[in-house]
Amino acid sequence: MAKAAIIGVGWYGPRPTTPEVSFREMVFEAASRAYADAGVDPRKDVDAFISAQEDFWEGIAIADEFAPEPVGGVLRPTFTVAGDGLQALAHAVMMIETGMFDIVAVESHAKPSDIATLGEIYDLALDPLHIRPVKPANPLFMMALDAQAYMLRTGADASHFALVSAEERVRGLNNPRASFAGKVSIDEILDSEPVMDPLTRYDIAGFADASVVLVVARPDLAEKYTSKPVYIEGVGFATETGTGTLEWHTWGRMPSMRIAALRAYSQAGIGDPLSSTDFAEVEDRASPYLLMSLEELGLAPEGEAHKLYERGEYEYDGYYPVNPSGGSLAMGVALEATGLLRLLEAVLQLRGEAGAHQLSDAERAIVASWRGPPTTTSAVVVLSGPSC
Repeated sequence: MAKAAIIGVGWYGPRPTTPEVSFREMVFEAASRAYADAGVDPRKDVDAFISAQEDFWEGIAIADEFAPEPVGGVLRPTFTVAGDGLQALAHAVMMIETGMFDIVAVESHAKPSDIATLGEIYDLALDPLHIRPVKPANPLFMMALDAQAYMLRTGADASHFALVSAEERVRGLNNPRASFAGKVSIDEILDSEPVMDPLTRYDIAGFADASVVLVVARPDLAEKYTSKPVYIEGVGFATETGTGTLEWHTWGRMPSMRIAALRAYSQAGIGDPLSSTDFAEVEDRASPYLLMSLEELGLAPEGEAHKLYERGEYEYDGYYPVNPSGGSLAMGVALEATGLLRLLEAVLQLRGEAGAHQLSDAERAIVASWRGPPTTTSAVVVLSGPSC
């Protein structure tokens, strides 16, 4: 039984920079397209509005005060989730399940090109007692430590990370929303100077400006608005730690994603995700995290993801396609909107609207996001298309 249905989607970007618009204008453009796609009037048909954003990124205190106007939520129930967009989607599902809301709009956006002190924001998010005084040269050093731990645990090496980076960027060449797509060889990646050993600049996704808006409805109302509803069968989210302390982190793993996935699978009635779904859009803000995500989601046996990836099992035409869009490595990390970009790509696949990277068999999908240091919050959604 579906818990809710996505009846409309709209987006702006993602692109490395968007000087032509403010973040409010990006949201307005995405919202206008989503409402047109769903055939709804936000002032009459939408019961509540949810925005996923974080004051640190916006550079504005109480930034959610800017949310109602561009999404059409002025003087209407509107609230903010300080987390990834998939977490906001989970709240929309819960609201619909109360029976008090028929249609809810979900929005998330990012404009990292406007942030002048991105490194300092990451520094401020780190633990003030144990990490901040160390003054790490790169506040994302945890990614390198996770990569090293994954290599020690599984026997993978830097060539496996380079393979992921190269293939993701090539896949993105078929996706008009993938600004970081391109052809780069594995040798070129391996010969590059590490940014954080063993990760090179190719192994770390760039930042992108983007806005994504979803219109979510009661499942029994979906076909009233669209002939191509995408149903939400399960959703889960979990946080590993809220302090960012190194001693609490499980290196080389993503335990919050495993917890979130089990919750989503339970709701969707999934035992074996590989045999129950057709493809996945998963976390890959750094190449090692794609491999870790596959294991935490149950899409690869423990310690085997790098071997299966090397064999081509997750290619566009492989046994189980993963990130046919090119993922964040090709599309960019849009801060709190990153999870909704993964969801957007899955929705387009399930509606048969993915264009040049459309899969031939796409009826059920897994979408997973990971917020990254310091909270390492994960969210996982199970979707099914109109034909299911």
